[in-house]
Formats: sequence, structure tokens, C-alpha cells
Amino acid sequence: MDDVRIRLRADGLTALFGTKAAVRDTTLHFPENTVTAIIGPSGCGKSTFLRCLNRLHELSQGGSVRGQVLLDGEDIYHPAVNPVDIRKRIGMVFQQPNPFPTMSIYHNVAAGLTVNGRRSRAEIDAAVERALRSAALWDEVKDRLRANPLALSGGQQQRLCIARTIAPEPEVILLDEPTSALDPIATQSIEELVQELKRTFTVVIVTHNMQQAARISDYTAFFYLGELVERGDTTTLFTAPHEQRTEAYITGRFG
Repeated sequence: MDDVRIRLRADGLTALFGTKAAVRDTTLHFPENTVTAIIGPSGCGKSTFLRCLNRLHELSQGGSVRGQVLLDGEDIYHPAVNPVDIRKRIGMVFQQPNPFPTMSIYHNVAAGLTVNGRRSRAEIDAAVERALRSAALWDEVKDRLRANPLALSGGQQQRLCIARTIAPEPEVILLDEPTSALDPIATQSIEELVQELKRTFTVVIVTHNMQQAARISDYTAFFYLGELVERGDTTTLFTAPHEQRTEAYITGRFG
């Protein structure tokens, strides 16, 4: 057991599309202020599992969940819990940068601050700047906050999406292959940013890139055919895995 606070925990989680299980009976915990990478071959349930952690899976066609996801000990699937509130506390960044094209850079970041809450303009201004600084984007956009975000590079757009996600000050950030559409320089920028983000947030990242997982994560979980095969600290999992399937995957024998 990690000698740190467990911020988020999946307990006996099964994710279904209709009657078909995409993720089966998975228990996995995420310590506070750490990065956990989820690896595995395409179609193994990585992204589906990630979407279960902030109640996005239930928005999929036929999507449903069994088991529990606990955020600070609270079951996010309890009937009394508002999923919109959960998605503010557990933010998500997707594979393709998806800034809102009809909004300015400023209003992209501010979008999550104005839902279900009244804030003064000064408070919003401060929060936008804080989020852009945290996403290492402020210096690049501070003089063009009213510009269209589609004028930004792909890497800048992804950092803008990260700024939008962290503006409401969530506890957890979920990243679903956030660099797969980016060039190597932009990828390095996002990886460096993830290392900074874990000072404030608990980070879970799905990645198809095992080298990336090894570079940026404290813990790694290996999924195969909808099951969690192994989870451990990243160095140990990559150098001395306990399971044969894990070793076969990380040495390139399948996947």
C-alpha cells in the first residue's frame, strides 16, 4: 500500500456497452499528486476505463457501469451525486485538441468557470490567467486573449484545453492519449507540463507510448482484453514485471 493519500479509487469496476463488458471487475487506486499511466494494446479498455472515472462512459451508446468509483471516499455513481459536478472535480483532456472554435482563447478557459456559479469579472480574469500560467501558455497568448484558438498550433491548442480543464481547480486530471496527435516538440512540452501538474493535481494518463509512460509516470497499470493485469511503480513494472503478459507486452512480443 502506498504511504500516501488515495485521491481516487475504482473498486470492482465493470464497464458495459449493452451486455458486453469492455472493462471487467477492475480495482485500481490513484495516489494524490502522482501520475499513473494506463498502457495496453488497442481495444483493451484503457479509454473506456478512463471515461468511467468521471462519468463520461454513461453518455456512450449503451454505456453503463457496475461497481464503485470513489473520489475522496465518495461514490461518484451514487444517485444523489450530480455528474456535472463530478466532471468539474475530475477534469478530462482528450486525444485531439478540441478548443471551442466559436470562442476566444480567453472564453475557452473561462467556459468552465461560469457554469453553475456567479463570479466577478476580476475573479474570472484571475482564474484564466492562473490556468494559462499553469498550462505554460500565458506568455504565448497573453497579448491575444481575444483571438480565435484555431490560430494556435496543435501543441498550444492542447495546452489551452488543459488550461480549460484546470481552471475550475479539479482534484484529478484525466488525459486520454493527449500527445498522439502532436509532433515531438509539442509532445515534450506536454510531458514537461504533466510533471508540473502533479504538484497540484492527481493525474491519470492513457498512452499507447510505453516510452512516454516510463518517462512521466510514477505508477503504471497494464490492461489487456478488458482486465487489469498488473499495476505497480513504473520502474519496477518496466524492469521486473510480475506477470508474463506484462513482460510480453513491454518487450514487444504482442500488442
